[in-house]
Amino acid sequence: QVQLVESGGGLVQAGGSLRLSCAASGRTFTNYAMGWFRQGPGKQREFVARINLGGGVTYYADSVKGRFTISRDNAKNTVYLQLNSLKPEDTAVYYCAADSLLGGAVRSVDGYDNWGQGTKVTVSA
Repeated sequence: QVQLVESGGGLVQAGGSLRLSCAASGRTFTNYAMGWFRQGPGKQREFVARINLGGGVTYYADSVKGRFTISRDNAKNTVYLQLNSLKPEDTAVYYCAADSLLGGAVRSVDGYDNWGQGTKVTVSA
């Protein structure tokens, strides 16, 4: 198992930016594809973004494409999510997830076998 700890959440006005970080420990970071999910109030957890082992391939939900950027620093065992042009509907708890199986379910919670505790992002209108 890899341990994941998110940070960087907070309160921001609409149009603002945040950078979320997820620090991994316990296993070889480069064995994991990494993803970000979010869960808004009263909603199911939904896919946000994913990055492959080496960082060269990324996937995004349509709702965040062009505004959010996922990246990873394998030397620091950390994955990032840059959130720009934030909207009130981006308000959610954001979770970092690791995929060791690489089974292909890149946009599904079932495709990830390790999860962090989440960091809360609140966007005010």
